[in-house]
Amino acid sequence: MKKTDQEYKQSLSDIEYRVTRQAATERPFTGKYWDHWDKGRYKCVCCDTPLFLSETKFDAGCGWPSYNAPEVASSIKEIRDTSHGMIRTEVRCAHCDAHLGHVFEDGPMPTGLRYCINSASLSFEPNSNTTPVKTDK
Repeated sequence: MKKTDQEYKQSLSDIEYRVTRQAATERPFTGKYWDHWDKGRYKCVCCDTPLFLSETKFDAGCGWPSYNAPEVASSIKEIRDTSHGMIRTEVRCAHCDAHLGHVFEDGPMPTGLRYCINSASLSFEPNSNTTPVKTDK
């Protein structure tokens, strides 16, 4: 069941609402997950859909959480984005249509993709034994 715009405004913080419902972008190096390396699962802040696993997270040096693959491909949808004079691929939650970020073709193998995601669009569910993990590009 999808929420109304008013329900999203009531359940999300200001930055979460602006990012997920209005396709805003948080400033780099400011989100809670850009330098977060605990093991677990990143989920949609709007609907709790699982999106990315910590095993696919890497340091892209861009200031936003970056992953080389979604946990399940069907959990996200990609949309051509021609805003701001650029041609990019926007990433949205397939369940609730929340704006997550963008995907680029400059990530590490095995996919070569970089899902550049706003922290404000994510919540985190730690594994039962959380040990910080960091992988380089």
